[in-house]
Amino acid sequence: MAEKEKKINYDVSSIQALEGIEHVRKRPGMYVGGTDIKALHHLVYEVVDNAIDEALAGYCTAIHITIHADSSVTVEDNGRGIPVGPHPSKKDAQGQPMETVDVVMTVIGAGGKFGGGGYKVSGGLHGVGVSAVNALSEWVVTEVKRAGKLWQQKYQRGVPQGAIKQIGKVKDETGTKLTFKFDKQIFTEDIDYRFDTLVQRFREMSFVTRGVTIRFKDERADREMTFYFEGGITSFVRYLNRNRQGLHPVVHVEKDIEGIGIEAAIQYTDSYTESVYSFANTINTIDGGTHLTGLRSSLTRVVNDYARKNGLLKDADPNFSGDDTREGLTAIVSIKHPDPQFESQTKVKLMNPEAQTYVTQAVAEAFGTFLDENPQAAKAIISKCLTSARARDAARKARDLVIRKSALESLTLPGKLADCSERDSSKTELYIVEGDSAGGSAKQGRDRHFQAILPLRGKILNTERARLDKILGNNEVRSLISALGVGIGDNFDLEGLRYGRIIIMTDADVDGSHIRTLLLTFFFRYMPQLIDGGHLYIAQPPLYRIAYKNQVKYVYSDKEKDKAVKDLGDKANLQRYKGLGEMNPDQLWETTMNPTNRTLLQVAVEDAAEADRTFDMLMGDAVDPRKKFIQTHAKSVRNLDI
Repeated sequence: MAEKEKKINYDVSSIQALEGIEHVRKRPGMYVGGTDIKALHHLVYEVVDNAIDEALAGYCTAIHITIHADSSVTVEDNGRGIPVGPHPSKKDAQGQPMETVDVVMTVIGAGGKFGGGGYKVSGGLHGVGVSAVNALSEWVVTEVKRAGKLWQQKYQRGVPQGAIKQIGKVKDETGTKLTFKFDKQIFTEDIDYRFDTLVQRFREMSFVTRGVTIRFKDERADREMTFYFEGGITSFVRYLNRNRQGLHPVVHVEKDIEGIGIEAAIQYTDSYTESVYSFANTINTIDGGTHLTGLRSSLTRVVNDYARKNGLLKDADPNFSGDDTREGLTAIVSIKHPDPQFESQTKVKLMNPEAQTYVTQAVAEAFGTFLDENPQAAKAIISKCLTSARARDAARKARDLVIRKSALESLTLPGKLADCSERDSSKTELYIVEGDSAGGSAKQGRDRHFQAILPLRGKILNTERARLDKILGNNEVRSLISALGVGIGDNFDLEGLRYGRIIIMTDADVDGSHIRTLLLTFFFRYMPQLIDGGHLYIAQPPLYRIAYKNQVKYVYSDKEKDKAVKDLGDKANLQRYKGLGEMNPDQLWETTMNPTNRTLLQVAVEDAAEADRTFDMLMGDAVDPRKKFIQTHAKSVRNLDI
């Protein structure tokens, strides 16, 4: 009986019926994807998306975003302004008509985007965006310019603070201004907005929304940027390709089919990588969807048809694969759909089946016409596809050779993989270290139960400048592929991953930074699934060891060093680590490999288009952009060994 009394009652009183705002605060992951830095930025995106919707409707030409010194954010547009006045159908708890601004700001599922009258096309279709932001903010102030009046309403954690007030008059101005401060009761981590992350998002929005000026100001660091691109996504493709050599001018497609706006911009370049991005109602669908599938399949079919028709592919030759026709391709596809179906509230994947049909139709017609009218450009594209097909065939043979060998067989050379005894991949770690010296210390200092060590001899191949067949001929790359167990390219399978954490551990000098960048380039280009799955990390070895009497401190920056020396006194013994090999195994374990004490940086890609451009600029063939980057950032370099 006593045992039964301990059990939790499950009856009608156990069922919680959370109302809108309360439910958002209880389950933020359902609305903005969580409470991490990504979700924090998503708050800003939701508010800016509403302003972009006004631009798509043809009523907004300027959007101003400001991060204030206290990390509150203001988003202001010159659109129509939220309607003010009693709502015709929504009632409050007393049965009285709710104020329309309060409906928009507090009711989940409310908005002007459902009936088709307020907006023909919109990105914010779930009706939860701005109300979710309100629910997850410490406070919000909404100001509306409409019909010659300036209105203001304030909220505390989603709850209206009294009735809406008229605080002034305006002449011919209209628009909405929303200021909010994220709630640290919800976002409990030590996080804040990143200027560069937001800049990338606003740049993309400006590219896919022609004729709109987006101004972004960060008062915390006195930084400001303004975006306006008359060329739209054609300008976007040129921006992505500014460090590459185009094989032809950008091909632009714009068509309206059954009320759905289709737009695409396409250019083949001399690079070996594919850079294709998709947008639905200005929202970057990072996981693609039906519109992206339509673009890719259409290009493959058009290129194959042209090559067959003009005798550039012989009867005995197989058709080009999708991979063959996408090597060196930079393309943007953007659709404007009155009723888009997204996979989730965070809108990362478009699901509408008709989008694939219409994009395929529009792109096939326009790109096919371009090839017919530009035979020289067509031959250059087909020639690149032929070279890609041959290289892919060679890569397949090389890859098969790698796959046929087990990790044990391919890594029997002295000084290579020192494996761990644990076989559960969720518990294991692989440290990729530079050189035998660091490898020796790491092997002796590690926990052999769950930590494996793979030393690399010298610098691996720059995978930004090589095709897969050449990459697979590099011994260090082949060792890495074999050790990981996931394969590469078409044969990549995350299920085969032998280590849950892959940790890049290099010296804190120029060569170490270069090796780390080469490895990051390889993972970004050929194993992005490891990054997306949160498996890739960068170790943070200390820069200094400071000892005084019986006290020893390890510090990771010059700022920490200065403070430690001040605390311990000028007589402290200071040792600067030039490389991991200078540490004895115990020191390396204690500072860099012991899960209790170490610091690991997880590698993540927040904006694939910007990461693509950055890797291309840093590791590609074009010298001038890299030289300019180095000259621009030379003064901010730290810990450069000369």
